[in-house]
Amino acid sequence: MSGEMDKPLISRHLLDSDGSLAEVPSEAPKVGILGSGDFARSLAARLVSSGFSVVVGSRNPKRTAGLFPSAAQVTFQADAVESPDVIFVAMFREHYSSLCGLSDQLAGKILVDVSNPTEQEHLRHHESNAEYLASLFPTCTVVKAFNVISAWTLQSGPRDGNRQVPMCSDQPEAKRAVSEVVRAMGFMPVDMGSLASAREVEAMPLRLLPGWKVPALLALGLFTFFYVYNFIRDVLQPYVRDGKSKFYKLPVSVVNTTLPCVAYVLLSLVYLPGVLAAALQLRRGTKYRRFPDWLDHWLQHRKQLGLLSFLCAALHALYSFCLPLGRVNRYEVVNLAIKQVLANKSHLWIEEEVWRMEIYLSLGVLALGTLSLLAVTSLPSIANSLNWREFSFVQSTLGFVALVLSTLHTLTYGWTRAFEDSHYKFYLPPTFTLTLLVPCVVILAKALFLLPCFSRRLSRIRRGWEKDGAAKFMLPMDHALAQKTSHV
Repeated sequence: MSGEMDKPLISRHLLDSDGSLAEVPSEAPKVGILGSGDFARSLAARLVSSGFSVVVGSRNPKRTAGLFPSAAQVTFQADAVESPDVIFVAMFREHYSSLCGLSDQLAGKILVDVSNPTEQEHLRHHESNAEYLASLFPTCTVVKAFNVISAWTLQSGPRDGNRQVPMCSDQPEAKRAVSEVVRAMGFMPVDMGSLASAREVEAMPLRLLPGWKVPALLALGLFTFFYVYNFIRDVLQPYVRDGKSKFYKLPVSVVNTTLPCVAYVLLSLVYLPGVLAAALQLRRGTKYRRFPDWLDHWLQHRKQLGLLSFLCAALHALYSFCLPLGRVNRYEVVNLAIKQVLANKSHLWIEEEVWRMEIYLSLGVLALGTLSLLAVTSLPSIANSLNWREFSFVQSTLGFVALVLSTLHTLTYGWTRAFEDSHYKFYLPPTFTLTLLVPCVVILAKALFLLPCFSRRLSRIRRGWEKDGAAKFMLPMDHALAQKTSHV
């Protein structure tokens, strides 16, 4: 033990690199890199800090040597591919043919293709870059990997980016060798199958927020609908009936009236699929049947819908704070004061309106605060620190509390306006009455499922109980039983 205690905690090799605490093996394995671009430089730096001996092949080593870490050897391409068994090809597809002169030296080696096509190239070529590289070098084993990792993530470490590295190849041994390199660099390899999957792997960086497309379009559609609806009621109707121009409301006032409607409906759409799924399970009497595709996709997009709801609610709060700063609000306050003086009213105080606005604002703040908690806990860094019961309590219980608070906030805002004829402009009901439809259905359904007759049955179904009763097992020697179908 005394000899072990005399050893330094951090080796000199690690101090000379980027400070990574990865364990350096006694004999550093050698890997090669073909290319001298930004990704090649970041890859070399990460490999060196992970304990590998790196040799870089460049067409002009004297010019590019200063761009790489001092521990990396920069030489000509022919010299760089002699000793390493694993070689990273960090070049564009159009430069692959320039390596054909190295076919003899590359024979039997593992080529790791890290390239990414552009969207136009992906559509134009029917084969992936990795498959094209494999066709040029049939004596080599090609592995597709690291194309979803950015140069910044390689420099800063996997803690600042996605740790997963999808990889595919036709040779299991080659994938195993590259997987060891991936783990040594601090990443997590994900086997995507044979090299035929390389086209799918190369399409991953080309996707722009694929899980947000439907929720964003839905939010945009709701915003457009409510904006047009509020424009007709608050701007167009006074202009047509009385000739008053209120088009100044379009930039702020109409937008501020629209945002809470969108936030409220989106929040209710987060919990509506759960209600539909529970009703479907009660009707079927089992949890082992798949939901319809539309409901399954809806359930998977609840996080995006919730975050978009929080965004609209936060924007509504900011717009509301900006309203008193506008010139329109100042004019309205002055006009109200003049009318009060002309009417000889020294005191203007409506007790009901004061209480309504105080309760309305308080409920709005509480709803926004609860939504903020839901948004924060949806972050992976926060969600990973919570156990399942804590996460479920925040997202399910507190989320439903946020929906109830938002409903009370909306009802307090509407008060008795839904029963006054003057608020039905162009025979259109007030906007808040439209937004109450879906949330009230969700709240009533949730309250219904809390009844013992429904909650107990739903709890039993989710614990594995089935309506049809016991399962039937078949014995091969019994022909009569063999004709029956099992309910399992």
